[in-house]
Amino acid sequence: MTADPRVSIHPDSAVLMAAIAARLITKLVDVQDKYGEATVVLTGGTVGIGTLKAVAASPAAPAVDWSRVNFWWGDERFVGANDADRNSLQAEQALLAHIPVDPERVHKPGSSDEFASPQDAAEDYARRLREAAEAEHAADMSDNRPDQAGTLPRFDILLLGVGPDAHIASLFPEQAAVRVKDKAVVGVENSPKPPPSRISLTLPAINHAEEVWMVVAGEDKAGAVGLALAGANPVQVPAAGPAGRSRTLWLIDENAASRVPQQLVRKDPAGA
Repeated sequence: MTADPRVSIHPDSAVLMAAIAARLITKLVDVQDKYGEATVVLTGGTVGIGTLKAVAASPAAPAVDWSRVNFWWGDERFVGANDADRNSLQAEQALLAHIPVDPERVHKPGSSDEFASPQDAAEDYARRLREAAEAEHAADMSDNRPDQAGTLPRFDILLLGVGPDAHIASLFPEQAAVRVKDKAVVGVENSPKPPPSRISLTLPAINHAEEVWMVVAGEDKAGAVGLALAGANPVQVPAAGPAGRSRTLWLIDENAASRVPQQLVRKDPAGA
């Protein structure tokens, strides 16, 4: 079972994004030292994309062997591949175009140019996740190798933003997708936030990650953050649902932290 969430508060969004970038670079280097490669699940939004820009600008970025990093996304907008709303296109512009990635390790969810519906794109994404898990299992020569491959590869770090309504990825309050437990990926229709069609990892898939980092800034998110950390029901408050297998970090700015119970706050150095 994962440990209780750890909350680290930064003075403003600019400091927050720089700190997350430094923490991410350090973590990727550590994971690569252990496994030879690393896997990160990216998020969109102001903080998510701002963090990627900060990684690209960091003098420490070359410490990571970017050709040995696997990139996935927690959710994607079901629009055209070149639509500015695409999280993966924004990530490409912010970071991926500026580092020596292996294109075979960049796993962009399908677009409306390729699939007829978000459900079809979700099934394709789930298939690719399953194939990555099978390849990872086949390459595992360790003594604790499981008998069978799972449906998901190892996620070392999974980044998540939080909306003012407490949604995460494309899991919105009270909608069917947030209740799904038997799938890794779902198609989402009629999203309350445009665009209406999306694909998203489910809560069980999110909670497969070794570490989940909730990255949040802004006073408009304070209510959602406070409810999530108070232990609200994830159906009503999806941000209450994520829990990493080994660690759950809330990396937030002071504005987003205004309703966080003080007993949960720990002042941690970046990377700790």
